[in-house]
Amino acid sequence: MSTQAATAAARRSKISPERETELYDAVLDLLREGGYDSVTMEGVAARTKCGKATLYRQWKNKPLLVTAALSTNRCSFFSGIDTGTLAGDLREAARAVGRRDRRDGELMEAVGQAYIKHPDLREALRETVLNPEIAALDAMLARGVERGEVAAGHPALGYVAPMIMGMLRVERLFEDRFRGEENLLGLLESVIFPALRIG
Repeated sequence: MSTQAATAAARRSKISPERETELYDAVLDLLREGGYDSVTMEGVAARTKCGKATLYRQWKNKPLLVTAALSTNRCSFFSGIDTGTLAGDLREAARAVGRRDRRDGELMEAVGQAYIKHPDLREALRETVLNPEIAALDAMLARGVERGEVAAGHPALGYVAPMIMGMLRVERLFEDRFRGEENLLGLLESVIFPALRIG
């Protein structure tokens, strides 16, 4: 079942939108606190005083519940950015990451770990969390090509989104070296911009 189908199934139920939001918030809090492994149907039920049978009836299993929660509450860093230049777009993307809430960072880390460890959740996480961000970065690059800022087919273009998303994934491993907005700005100014010959 797709993310949209899982969410739609929940909304067709007798669960009110307010109750649905409460359930999704509990899932996200559990993800932030202990990662994907800490999320259980029993734990969500206990935290929200909801019957476990209700959760299973609406979402069938944990991956579908987690996917629906992420889909509904997804925080996008990169969508909607369009400053008129590729360098400006990428700098604003770095600033958006720097402005993120600490809880968003915790959620990104939990999602990243689950992506690696749980193949049953991987496709849903890709659809819900990763692909929209990658698509937004790719759209920035495509606009830069259309404006003539970067040559079409430039070999570095295919590496930009993986480098940025990779930095987000490993920044906490190097928190003594990189912090917040500065880590992406540094990557842009010292690696990506010289490779693309923009600035």
